Amino acid sequence: MNRRKFLKLAAVSMVLPVPDVLGFAPGFEKRDSSQRAGADRGVKNSLAPDHGVKDRLIKSRFFDHAFKDDILLSPNDVALLNTSLARLTRIQKVIGYGNFSLLNFDDAVVYARSYSRIGRFSKAELFFLEKIFYDQVTKYGFMGEKTIETITGKIKKKEVKKIPSTGHYLYRGKPIAVYQAIQKKIGPDVVLTSGIRSVMKQFLLFLNKTAKSRGNLSMASRSLAPPGYSYHGVGDFDVGKKGFGVANFTEQFTQTQVYKRLADLGYITFRYDRGNDLGVRFEPWHIEVV
Repeated sequence: MNRRKFLKLAAVSMVLPVPDVLGFAPGFEKRDSSQRAGADRGVKNSLAPDHGVKDRLIKSRFFDHAFKDDILLSPNDVALLNTSLARLTRIQKVIGYGNFSLLNFDDAVVYARSYSRIGRFSKAELFFLEKIFYDQVTKYGFMGEKTIETITGKIKKKEVKKIPSTGHYLYRGKPIAVYQAIQKKIGPDVVLTSGIRSVMKQFLLFLNKTAKSRGNLSMASRSLAPPGYSYHGVGDFDVGKKGFGVANFTEQFTQTQVYKRLADLGYITFRYDRGNDLGVRFEPWHIEVV
């Protein structure tokens, strides 16, 4: 059995549960005793058939807090995360932001080997990336569907088009048609903020979020789909208000005229709605296409 098949069947143990001493997320501490007691009952009643759903609802609401049963990378894998993330960042600098959005795993390995300023991936780093890709993400609390089955999945360049003045690509056909219709009906205030993401692009984003979350895979997956699970790899995209910056990726976006027009026109079909039970934060900027 080759290594990739083995990893699909049984990911090697690489994570540790967060110690109980972390307790509840800081956001819970601000509530009164009756609210806290209700939350305690909901979280601790593990025999309730809907416990998992309630748990994910709470965590997706407080997506950027740590919970006592979150899954952490082991110290050894935190080190591999940091070196792998640094290498991916160097590849993006060498080949460019747009090209990196289409980059596949095999070509990333070739680029790393070919450029001394990037440096080749170590065997341990490659194994770490494969473990992340083939791990059972439901244990992080992420319940979304897998959209790309293999780590070596590729995006065919003939099937995509670079959108002028954005640095992003979209798939030809329905994704581009939807974006062009949005542009026509809403006007210059709407902007494409994220298009196609290859496996390696999603790796870069997810590992960066995991690093900022201090190795907390569960916290990272509440904000970003793990590699292989993003619908950006198969057709969805994000939009925002021109000049609104990073606020486009917060609930502040719902207060903009761009969002309100999108909702009025029927373009907002939430992939991750407010209160979804997939363990993912609310994403009002995400345009569901596929």
